[in-house]
Amino acid sequence: MKLLYGIQGTGNGHISRARMMAKHFAARNVDVQYLFSGRAPDQYFDMAAFGDYLVYPGLSFATDKGRISNLKTLRQLRPIQFIRDLRALDLSAYDAIISDFEPLTAWAGRLQNKAVIGIGHQYAFAHDAVPENGADLRNKLIMRYFAPTKFRLGLHWDRFNGPIAPPIINPDERRLTADEHILVYLPFEDQQLVSAALQNISKYHFIQYSPDLTDAEIGNVSQRKTSLHGFKHDLCSARAVICNAGFELISECLHMGIPALAKPVSGQGEQLSNATALKHLKLADVMDTFSEQTIAQWLQNIPEQTPQHYPDVAEAICDWVLQGQWQENEALVSKLWQKTGNACSPASLSTS
Repeated sequence: MKLLYGIQGTGNGHISRARMMAKHFAARNVDVQYLFSGRAPDQYFDMAAFGDYLVYPGLSFATDKGRISNLKTLRQLRPIQFIRDLRALDLSAYDAIISDFEPLTAWAGRLQNKAVIGIGHQYAFAHDAVPENGADLRNKLIMRYFAPTKFRLGLHWDRFNGPIAPPIINPDERRLTADEHILVYLPFEDQQLVSAALQNISKYHFIQYSPDLTDAEIGNVSQRKTSLHGFKHDLCSARAVICNAGFELISECLHMGIPALAKPVSGQGEQLSNATALKHLKLADVMDTFSEQTIAQWLQNIPEQTPQHYPDVAEAICDWVLQGQWQENEALVSKLWQKTGNACSPASLSTS
């Protein structure tokens, strides 16, 4: 089987999931061509797992100080280039297409009558019981039409009585002996404002990551440019994490039992919905707007977090993809949740 795997590159979470999938596809000698879109080619890092991958502009959103900027988003969109790339992308050599909310591969697959399998967090929102917030017409249209697929396997922190699998994380990651530092990853916020607020909470040591930073020590704040291995080490040894309400990093925190304070990007339906789900499931705390006072108060009484110990979801999904029965995913989902001990969690039952 030869696969084309499209990954939305706007956030690092999609890429983290794809790394785990790539590991298992490689172990099975599956021929996979990886395609990324949504950020500039020079902004990708630690991509060896994907071999000779392809990069396209694709479609993405832009933010300004922690909220979606419609103006910046419109300025950066290149619809004519997207249509050209769509027409030029020849899928005749592939047996199937996988899309982690990547629009070019999803739309090309639809237009060329290829089997397109959606694997990712966004596909969980096709099920009515999944908590949503900020689901205005724009966000509903994005979820439905941005990367449409024939077959879908959503990922979330609970089944919500649907065919939704647990998060894809690295099950080998373990929490190290906790240091006293607080990991901060708020890439959609104004980094200077974040640094200034953290410096005012001087009794704590913060390690602040962002693609926009360079390595520096500023008082009680260690600024770090985003990297894979350094970030993972500081994550696994963190006392707690402050981050945006993206799916993957919070999933890693839940897997290892690291307390998290999440701040959703304003106007971004997925992150607003994630924040609602975290409150509903009582898995993490949420601050609706970036607030120095809220952070300081939360740090005074950091809650304990029970590790979720998610199984190797990527391995099971790879086997499921190769079996070719993509319309059947209930057995896969049930088996995975049984391995977490959450097959019939109270949250699932309460949302029926």
